[in-house]
Amino acid sequence: MSDTAVAAGPASAPDVDAAVSTLLDAMEEIDDAGWYPAVDVHRPWSDYNPRITGEFARPQAIRRYLHRELASLVRAGATASVRASRRAVAFDDPAFFDALDEDRFDLRTKKLFLFGPERMALSLNRLSHYTGTPAESFGRNVLFTNYAMHVEAFRERFGDCEGPDRDGVQMPAFHHRRADGDGVSLVNIGVGPANAKTITDHVAVLRPDAMVMIGHCGGLRNHQELGDFVLATAYQRADHVLDEVLGADVPVIPNHRLNTYLLAALESAGATYRLGVVHTTDNRDWELNQSATLARMRAARAVAVDMESATIAANGFRYRIPNATLLCVSDKPLHASPKLAGGARAFYEASKRQHLGIALDALDRVRSEHPGGLPTHEVRSLDEPLLGGPPDL
Repeated sequence: MSDTAVAAGPASAPDVDAAVSTLLDAMEEIDDAGWYPAVDVHRPWSDYNPRITGEFARPQAIRRYLHRELASLVRAGATASVRASRRAVAFDDPAFFDALDEDRFDLRTKKLFLFGPERMALSLNRLSHYTGTPAESFGRNVLFTNYAMHVEAFRERFGDCEGPDRDGVQMPAFHHRRADGDGVSLVNIGVGPANAKTITDHVAVLRPDAMVMIGHCGGLRNHQELGDFVLATAYQRADHVLDEVLGADVPVIPNHRLNTYLLAALESAGATYRLGVVHTTDNRDWELNQSATLARMRAARAVAVDMESATIAANGFRYRIPNATLLCVSDKPLHASPKLAGGARAFYEASKRQHLGIALDALDRVRSEHPGGLPTHEVRSLDEPLLGGPPDL
């Protein structure tokens, strides 16, 4: 197969866009033919990493992202080309399993993309399995919830949204798709940090602009009422599911700009809220063995407890995805107001539309003010992949 090149140098925006579109068409043709397409980028301004190569699987799933990133590089003076790299490895080939190990990456070598093609292929396949929708349907901004009521509110707001193609999927997803490809998706991930890790492991391959958790929490302070909001400023990780790959001593915080937008949306809605640390536990019944958990909460001055937020934030940190958490207080376990079946429904009905609306208002600002993606300086690393970063790296 012949290479398809995109020329560098001064060019008008339409010329660059057309050239990159041709490049992406070639990538998809190579993928359709059963090969991994490889992209080679030459940056004449770089003394240390002038040429960087990366392989992909199913590039059509992230076409909009690839177009944005490659066009940015070409406009900065880079040259990009695509070629067939090697035959795609089948899922049932033993070599496929070996290639999934992220710990084998050579951190001394700058990568074009954060993931290898086998890892990418697996995640795209699993997204369809878990959510009941194709990976290509996901929008640039992703909301996570653990309640069907937020799905109801999402479907009310976006009557034409795309949902699962079958019943009984584990983490059903719903997508409000836009003509410009800049839509929003909502995934009901269920309860617990294991689910939160699973879905973000695979959504990360799509390189979304933002991930936001809109769940419920237990309020830990006297001056909190049911229905109040909590905007996380940091997390206390007692979820354990990522401890082996990201030590609990690594600081994990929400994206500052995304938090600023959520705060503005809370103020505009006239909502009652509190800022502070969210304690995320893997023990739904922590109240039955209180002493150790309460001691940690007090030490961190936590304002809320949940089971997913820190996991999503930690994986966002690992995979360089801006993220934030907006929770709603559904119970107060320390103040004789546990979560019980009797009064829950009325609270859920009253809060679901406002909760979703605040998150969507913030994402509207992300879309309009940062079409190239939110700044990610606080989650970038020394071995940062080229795509997703400023072209001077």
